[in-house]
Amino acid sequence: MTTARNVVNLALIGFMGTGKSSVGRLVAEQLRFDFLDTDELIETRAGQSITEIFAQNGEPAFRELEHRLVRELAARTRSVIATGGGLPVNPANLVSLKQHALVVCLWASPERIFERVHSQTHRPLLHEPDPRAKIRALLTSRETTYRQADVLVNSEFRSIREVAQQVVHQFRLATHARK
Repeated sequence: MTTARNVVNLALIGFMGTGKSSVGRLVAEQLRFDFLDTDELIETRAGQSITEIFAQNGEPAFRELEHRLVRELAARTRSVIATGGGLPVNPANLVSLKQHALVVCLWASPERIFERVHSQTHRPLLHEPDPRAKIRALLTSRETTYRQADVLVNSEFRSIREVAQQVVHQFRLATHARK
């Protein structure tokens, strides 16, 4: 992380089911920051679920909504931002987040992710004949992007509380190192 960055927020990236929203809420509470979930914000603004947006307008329309939201988030301070799993795949989104936030990627294996999300119906990318194969393929295609985070935290076999403590620790290290 360069000293030119003004880290005033924390952004959680990573694949669905790695704990971004659950961990993010705890981190925000511990840091006394606002908590923002990009998927929830998009649903509220669109008046539709992500599944409906995908079905009616397609994934590109959803990704454009994400991109517009990410640009707005640059004006925020003292926020923990849990992003949708595909949000950082657009390089402009990751660049924007890194201008104001420590970007932390939560990581888990495809098998663990499947265990966590297989019964959730609000995951449009998993409406496939073989969701396990889809998870593996998407995770593989996004790995390079996720590895561009400032910090990688494995959430595979740790409790939400343990992961949140690690994320808070990393944020405090990053923000104290630049003072």
